[in-house]
Amino acid sequence: MGLAVENVSKSYGDLSVLKDLSLTLQKGEIVGFLGPNGAGKTTLMRILTGYLTDWEGRIYFDSEDLKSNPQAVQKKLGYLPENNPLYGDMYVKEYLSFVGGLYGKNKLPIENVAEKVGLQNHMSQKIHTLSKGYKQRVGLAAALLHDPELLILDEPTTGLDPNQLHDIRQLIIELGKEKTIFLSTHILSEVEALCDRVIIIKSGEIVLDTALKRLRAKEKQIVEVTFDYRVEITALERIKNAAHVKNIFDFKYEIEFDTPEDRRPLVFDFAHDNGLKILSLQHKSKNLEQLFNELTAS
Repeated sequence: MGLAVENVSKSYGDLSVLKDLSLTLQKGEIVGFLGPNGAGKTTLMRILTGYLTDWEGRIYFDSEDLKSNPQAVQKKLGYLPENNPLYGDMYVKEYLSFVGGLYGKNKLPIENVAEKVGLQNHMSQKIHTLSKGYKQRVGLAAALLHDPELLILDEPTTGLDPNQLHDIRQLIIELGKEKTIFLSTHILSEVEALCDRVIIIKSGEIVLDTALKRLRAKEKQIVEVTFDYRVEITALERIKNAAHVKNIFDFKYEIEFDTPEDRRPLVFDFAHDNGLKILSLQHKSKNLEQLFNELTAS
């Protein structure tokens, strides 16, 4: 058993932020947590970490109840907040020793954790001299010191350059092989690159919870075609598997098919049979970004 969130609600006065929300996180999966600003993502993360205590519902981690025994749950999780607060005047090793002391343990695997996140050659540097990518590594190291089973990462790659982004993503993938990771981000391509599963939240409610593999298997395709002449939409809708047709402008059309199979040959045949010339023809997948926009649009 991993993490179980059951019927969790949270309000601030008359404002309902989370509404009877339920989800589970299984061991060994990387779960992307998406939603527009104000959807309730940060509130849920603050509840999971024990920062917020006034909420309704039940949360368990490996049978430990967050409300009745918050410290038992907190010992099992590591947290990297979005702003990653660090003491810049401390040396990396000094900071990790300090954080280790907060866990109440005299001996922690600081050197091993530093090597795991790629900090072994920076232990004698002051934190303020590090790049943002290495500061993120320090935050991850601090979250990993007590060997948590669940990692909660809030926007872990915000502001990183492409090289730093690649390094941190690879690190998260490696960590995901042995830990459960709950990853909040605004970067949808990051979820597609890193995660096994995606949860989308809107106005405090879950609107999608599915495996990325299943989502891709059901993925619709879109064919964008430009003819040399205007075509009736009803004619294009008669192409096999055409689910929706839209005239973008002039002679350009977007045809959405309810199958992942390539339907461009059928569009080509349609043009040939109707005496049309194709000026452009391209295939587009209906990706997570389009689905996100559809599910979270006001």
